[in-house]
Amino acid sequence: MKIFRHFADVPPGLRGAMVGIGNFDGVHRGHRALIAEAKVQADAMKVPLAVLSFEPHPQEFFKPGPDCFRLTPLRAKARALSDLGVDALYALNFDADMAKMSPQDFVMQVLVEGLGISGAVVGHDFEFGKGRAGNLAVLSYMGEMEGFSVTAFDTVTAGGDEKISSSLIRQMLREARPEEAARLLGHWWAVEARVEHGDARGREMGFPTANMHLGHCLAPAFGVYAVRVSILDNDRIVSRHDGVANFGIRPMYEVNVPLMETHLFDFDGDLYGKYLSVELVRYLRPEAKFDGLPALIAQIAIDAAKAREILAKTP
Repeated sequence: MKIFRHFADVPPGLRGAMVGIGNFDGVHRGHRALIAEAKVQADAMKVPLAVLSFEPHPQEFFKPGPDCFRLTPLRAKARALSDLGVDALYALNFDADMAKMSPQDFVMQVLVEGLGISGAVVGHDFEFGKGRAGNLAVLSYMGEMEGFSVTAFDTVTAGGDEKISSSLIRQMLREARPEEAARLLGHWWAVEARVEHGDARGREMGFPTANMHLGHCLAPAFGVYAVRVSILDNDRIVSRHDGVANFGIRPMYEVNVPLMETHLFDFDGDLYGKYLSVELVRYLRPEAKFDGLPALIAQIAIDAAKAREILAKTP
């Protein structure tokens, strides 16, 4: 899959694509269904399949703040989209110029002149352009005028009236419900980052950990999790391991910045500088402050045994 941060000078072989348009944060089951529909149409027309998204997320541009809400950073999103058979990802820079672009200018400059799309697949509540002045009706009308198709994709539900949305998934993760989040995502939600040097306390206690700062990513509920870990090399999975992880501020040591500390079971190797994907499978308990080091070590052993038991039974 090719990744572009612009809409100008698109290679001829990728012009005329069928494009799914949206933020696709989390690449959840609803997103996957929309992209599957776009792929059906792309295959029928014998044109490339592309996704158009924005970096940063428009909400980050309009409401900057210290708390990040992103489920999926660009690197992880790109890998997930590539696995779905997407040929090109247009991760367009969302800046002041993009924010003030009218719906008509967006269609003409980006979709028609820039990408030369054959068609667009969007959610039924799709809005775009300055002040969200553009909607499905505007896009459909301009599509008729400019010769590209527009398909409105219905909302995907998880049974009953429960709409699958990135907002609901974020809420579940903040409320320590990773299994429910995974049900809507269609995959385990993961923290992805590079392993940093820590204070080596875990190794001294007999439970060496890979320490990661989340960076530009949603912070889930503080606490201990049963996890599955992928060691990545250039986005290729080198190996996978079960483990137990603590995310938080470590009350005994009063760490100011939240940290993900992951102990990989039956692993003996150097992870410093490696890029890991840590999937949250089950929430075990909240963070706690212990009376002393022996009590902490005993609890870690209990957590590890429980995580092993859970993961052995979890596909």
